[in-house]
Amino acid sequence: MAISESLVRSVIEEVLKDFGMEEKKEAAPNHPIEEKTNIQVFSPENIKELELQEIGEANVGTRSDEVVIGVCPAFGLHQRKTIVELPHYNVLREIIAGIEEEGLTARVVRIIRTSDVSFAANDAAKLSGSGIGIGIQSKGTTVIHQKDLLPLNNLELFPQAPLLDEETFRQIGKNAAKYAKGESPTPVPVKNDQMARPKYQAKAALLHIKETQYVKLGAKPIALKVIFK
Repeated sequence: MAISESLVRSVIEEVLKDFGMEEKKEAAPNHPIEEKTNIQVFSPENIKELELQEIGEANVGTRSDEVVIGVCPAFGLHQRKTIVELPHYNVLREIIAGIEEEGLTARVVRIIRTSDVSFAANDAAKLSGSGIGIGIQSKGTTVIHQKDLLPLNNLELFPQAPLLDEETFRQIGKNAAKYAKGESPTPVPVKNDQMARPKYQAKAALLHIKETQYVKLGAKPIALKVIFK
């Protein structure tokens, strides 16, 4: 039997009810924003928008002072918030800020051959002139990687996406930059909540299914121009 997204969602909604966390329907904004790439609409609420413009195939960098951030296929495009509704605008802004605070440069690429965050992070590291990369799934799961490590090994792993906030993402950027400088930073403190997995497991599964829909096997990574507006 074919499994449709509507069926998956209905099952997930039942699971969420069991945990007393039914999905809340968001009210439509009073001033909707056009999503057409050739139209810029400025909202009076000053809504922050993230635009990731594709500028060609991503190349291997030659600068030793860069950290490459590899976002997964749906990040900032088909999905715009993490599993706890933190906008991707904030996620990327904080990681880049953390890298820049250490005096290094961030470069952002989209990894579309996989939705696995470990492989995305390893791909990013292999593109980085410093050999250090960060991988981010749309739901928020993040990895700091090094190019000469196996994909399922890493420098730091942040598996509990529901517990990642802006401060943590900034620290992830800072630590990645420190690794790129040859330092051995103290790992970013990882929060732990035993209830996070059962509470968000169903939603995480749905978000991962949606991300994986946009995977293109064998596709080359895409260089992105990041526009915060």
